[in-house]
Amino acid sequence: MSSVSDYYKSYVFDDRAMRKNLTSEVYNSLKNTINEGQQLNSDIAEAVAKAMKDWAVGLGATHFTHWFQPLTGVTAEKHDSFIESSPDGGVIMNFSGKELIKGESDASSFPSGGLRATFEARGYTAWDPTSYAFVKGKTLCIPTAFCSYSGEALDKKTPLLRSMDALNRQALRVLRILGNDTVKHVSAMVGAEQEYFLIPEELFKKRDDLRFAGRTLFGALPPKGQELDDHYFGVIKPEVSAFMEELDEELWKLGILAKTEHNEVAPSQHELACIYTTVNLATDQNQLIMEMTKKIAHKHHLTCLLAEKPFAGVNGSGKHNNWSIATDDGVNLLASGETPHDNAQFLLFLCAVIKAVDEYQDLLRISVASAGNDHRLGANEAPPAIISVFLGDELTAILESIEKDLPYEKAKQILMEFGSVVLPGIKKDNTDRNRTSPFAFTGNKFEFRMPGSSDSIACANIMINSAAAESLSGYADYLEKNAAGEDLEKAVYHLVKETFAKHKRIIFNGNGYDGSWIEEAEKRGLSNYRTTADCMPHLLDEKNVEMLTKHKVFTKEELKSRCEIVLENYCKEIMIEANTMVSMADSLFLPTGLKYEKQLCDIIAVKAALPQAMTGGCEEAILAELTAKTEDIYRHSAELKKAISNSVSDYRRQSVYIKDEMLPIMGKLRKACDAAELLTAKELWPVPTYGDILFGL
Repeated sequence: MSSVSDYYKSYVFDDRAMRKNLTSEVYNSLKNTINEGQQLNSDIAEAVAKAMKDWAVGLGATHFTHWFQPLTGVTAEKHDSFIESSPDGGVIMNFSGKELIKGESDASSFPSGGLRATFEARGYTAWDPTSYAFVKGKTLCIPTAFCSYSGEALDKKTPLLRSMDALNRQALRVLRILGNDTVKHVSAMVGAEQEYFLIPEELFKKRDDLRFAGRTLFGALPPKGQELDDHYFGVIKPEVSAFMEELDEELWKLGILAKTEHNEVAPSQHELACIYTTVNLATDQNQLIMEMTKKIAHKHHLTCLLAEKPFAGVNGSGKHNNWSIATDDGVNLLASGETPHDNAQFLLFLCAVIKAVDEYQDLLRISVASAGNDHRLGANEAPPAIISVFLGDELTAILESIEKDLPYEKAKQILMEFGSVVLPGIKKDNTDRNRTSPFAFTGNKFEFRMPGSSDSIACANIMINSAAAESLSGYADYLEKNAAGEDLEKAVYHLVKETFAKHKRIIFNGNGYDGSWIEEAEKRGLSNYRTTADCMPHLLDEKNVEMLTKHKVFTKEELKSRCEIVLENYCKEIMIEANTMVSMADSLFLPTGLKYEKQLCDIIAVKAALPQAMTGGCEEAILAELTAKTEDIYRHSAELKKAISNSVSDYRRQSVYIKDEMLPIMGKLRKACDAAELLTAKELWPVPTYGDILFGL
């Protein structure tokens, strides 16, 4: 058996593969393009394309594709073969620099939110050299950006790359003022954790709600759920272990540093965590992780569920986005240091993030908005829909001491005096972990816990990068005016003090699940957008448009399109669920209830004919209760059908109508069907139950 070191990154055209397959001249030119954004001339592009093709063919590839991330939430690819006819009537394998750099894709069927008309089909894909090409199956996949004929971004990668550029520009401005002239580049770094469910594939196929909506729309809780906490970190079952082993191997071949895997809280729920990398690579890799979990699960006769809330009454799934900022020489700007200068720098960047989260808390909520995630946020299993920052008691006390111009003391040791107060050393793990906080500082990074399990992490990181860039831009403007010579320390101290005083309302170290936090957050003036319909229109608030266009992350037209697309997806997803519910209720649950009612009536009739017959037996009690539930099913199904027919074409209005009118009816229909399930003989129930599915492995 090959060792991991033998096959790790074997299917990735990474730096090692480039050095091996390119001449030094071509390699150096390509690295300048990657690191400094220099133009890649046509001769270099031809050389790179040929080497990339030869490398891929050596791994069995016969096709290539421009692999991109449209606004559908999943990846897209169109495969073209390398083959061309040769003069002797045979074929040759060819791949040009033009084909590497630019591709054309029909953009008419991808979401555009009004950026282009349906009949305007032309779209372009452009090679992203900062993200490594890889071989998947027999196809060379080239990560690309995707734009319309007129240049508008139709994907998630383009705004992400723009936000990375914005963060880099503003962070470098601040570092230069602080005296750091050696750093050439600053990157957002991300390590994403992916939660998912694994269930038997045969049971998945027997439920229309899972097949069409990706989650169960009906289902009564089994006698046992997650209350004993015996699944969390428990022994991994052999079927799941075999799946995880193959998943690790395939991810490692693709250079994805899958590091940690374990059972999660809910039965049949699991988690995979990866080591940090730059945010654009982390985003690409997380898309591949979601694809590979589904593909490999199928090989093991399992189905991987990435829906945020596939089962009511047990924990849903998210993905924790661990975000930090690092320089090209390996310094984490969100890690405290050993000198007062290092710690002044640390506190400045820490406060920049605090300021960013407070001023753009609505954008962070918007970045994770979806119909599926609405079921999860605030459900005592995930952060509430209210954005807040957890710092821990020690860091909060340090910032409070700066605000009050007082030294911070702990265990009779002055840890901090900056100006008159310094910070000679803060423990790396100076906070506990607060799993109820949506944005928690965990020692040298922030853990954003709100993204849903099926989300692309691009959306969240676009907003975090952009908001942080805006904070750093303001800091740089202030320092350039007020930090000449000996005034630098005072200016930095002023910014840290002022930021904490203005934005400390966003800091909350308590229990986010406590109902009193909702009241407290309202008093502090924090937003609480419970649903996608509530939050998405705020994407177009003046302050948000101004910031995102200022840093050239989006154009105003692109922002309008994103708002439209998210609301459209929200409406369409819930309409699919509503239609599925009506179908299942009318064709499965109602007939099953009536069938069992008939059986009960037959039993009651037989008993009534017996000598010394007794009335008021259990059959009559069950019949009365079940009859009431079947009537409820019929009535609520009819209500839902009427609500579906009343839908409107304007997605903003429809999203509000769905939230206020349709979802309550869907809840009533589910409640009636779930109650009928508990009253009906198990052998008659037409779909696998929660107990069957969650404990099926």
